[in-house]
Amino acid sequence: MTGPVQGHPGAGGRPDEGAAAPSGAPAPGGTPSGPGQTPSEVGRTPSGPGEAPEQRRSGLRNPEKAVRGLGAGTLALEALVLLLAIQPIRLVGGHLNGAAIAVIVALAVACVVLAGRMGRPWAWYGGTAVQGLLMLSGLLHWSLLVLGVVFALVWGYALHVRRVILG
Repeated sequence: MTGPVQGHPGAGGRPDEGAAAPSGAPAPGGTPSGPGQTPSEVGRTPSGPGEAPEQRRSGLRNPEKAVRGLGAGTLALEALVLLLAIQPIRLVGGHLNGAAIAVIVALAVACVVLAGRMGRPWAWYGGTAVQGLLMLSGLLHWSLLVLGVVFALVWGYALHVRRVILG
């Protein structure tokens, strides 16, 4: 098999032989290949009565999956930071009792569980509750309040991105 393959663009054959343009994309002649669309209808926003408004697209192939990944990544990072913060808080921040360490570990486990469940709608509410609990744990040690505020801001941004992308 050493000759050009017919129908393969760029393989020596003509690019329009045997290869169809994807639906909605302009064909080699410059006209759209979507069913029943004329060049003036491509990209047009409906304005007549009975026409549905055009939905704004995010440009992502799977916006739901991207938003789930953002939430899961945020919670996984929070769990990692919480677990890694135990020793510095103990050494630098003063007295960190067993109850405070247990709360930190429980919040980190909750973050990991919620990160794995981001496909469920209730997981977003659970993530918000974890941020509140982390700020509330600031009663045990002031540095936990600081971490709670920082991650509450990050979580708030993730919620904002979710609302903008998914609507």
